[in-house]
Amino acid sequence: MKLFAGLGNPGARYALNRHNIGFMALDRIAQDHGFGPWREKFGAQLAEGRLGSDKVLLLKPQNFMNRSGQPVGEALRFFKLGPDDLVVFHDELDLAPGKMRLKQGGGHAGHNGLRSIHEHVGPDYARVRLGIGHPGHKDRVSGYVLSDFAKADQDWLDDLLRGLSDGAADLAAGDGGRFANAVAARRTPPRKPAAQKPQAQTQAAPRPAPTPRPEPRQDTRSPLQKLMDRFR
Repeated sequence: MKLFAGLGNPGARYALNRHNIGFMALDRIAQDHGFGPWREKFGAQLAEGRLGSDKVLLLKPQNFMNRSGQPVGEALRFFKLGPDDLVVFHDELDLAPGKMRLKQGGGHAGHNGLRSIHEHVGPDYARVRLGIGHPGHKDRVSGYVLSDFAKADQDWLDDLLRGLSDGAADLAAGDGGRFANAVAARRTPPRKPAAQKPQAQTQAAPRPAPTPRPEPRQDTRSPLQKLMDRFR
C-alpha cells in the first residue's frame, strides 16, 4: 500500500493557488481512477482506492502548509507504513511551469511543507516536484505562490494534471520511468508525421500533330485544253 500526500493550504480561498498544485494533482487522480469519497481523518482529507493492482491512500492535510507533516506522520503510523511508502506531490519554484521531476529523498530546499514532513517523517520519501516557475526575485515568492494560476497557465496545467493521472498506477507500482514518460507524453504529444509530397505524375509525351495534306491545285484549263490533253 502507498500513501500519496498532496501539499496545499485548506479552504476555498487558496484552492486555485500555485501553492496548491499538490492538492490539484490528488483531486485529478481521485476523479479519474474512481477513488472513494473524501473523508476527514488525521486532520486531513483522505480517500482510498486502487491504482492498478496497488491499494493507494490519497491524503490532503488540512493544516496550513507549514504544519503538513503532522497528518502525514499520523497516517503513516496508523496504516503501519514507512517513509519508503510515501510519495509527496508539491509545487516547485526551481522548475519551469509544467515540468515534473521525481526525486527520492534529499533536503527540503526551504519548502515549508517538506520541512514539516521532514520533522515528522524524516527525509527518506519520494517527491513529485511540480514546476510552477519563479517570479524572479525572492521578495516576490510569497505573493506569487499564494496567488491563483493565470488564465495563460490553464493549458499546460491541465496537461500536467492529466499526465500525473495517466502515470499514477506506474508510480504506485514503483516504476518511476514509466510514470515520467506518461507525464511527458501529455506535455509533449507525439508529432504528426510530415505530409508526404505528392509524386509527380509521369505524363506521356504529346503526339506530334499530323502533317496537313497539301490542298489540290485548282485546274485552270479550259474545256478545249482538257480535251486536247486527253489525246496527247
